[in-house]
Amino acid sequence: MTITLTHYLILSAILFSIGTVGVFLRRNLITVLLSIEIMLNAVNLTFVAAGRHFGQVDGQVIVFFVMTVAAAEAAVGLAIILAIFRHKQSVDLQNINLLRG
Repeated sequence: MTITLTHYLILSAILFSIGTVGVFLRRNLITVLLSIEIMLNAVNLTFVAAGRHFGQVDGQVIVFFVMTVAAAEAAVGLAIILAIFRHKQSVDLQNINLLRG
């Protein structure tokens, strides 16, 4: 049995679904950030699989850009999480409302 593009796309859809469920159902801000990373990795898998299937390297080039955005998102996201934790002593999304003071 060979692994086809369909197998990669199904795996990518499963990973993206897990990430989406994590974003919508979790309360912890760090878990939400990790779920977004899972979603970005699912997109990366799709780009690489499509590039391999069509014999192009465009998908791999786009993956480098997505990885750059993911690294920046992780750095900025963790800095924001640390600032919120210092101010509110919690990273629970239900307890965070910075507009009310």
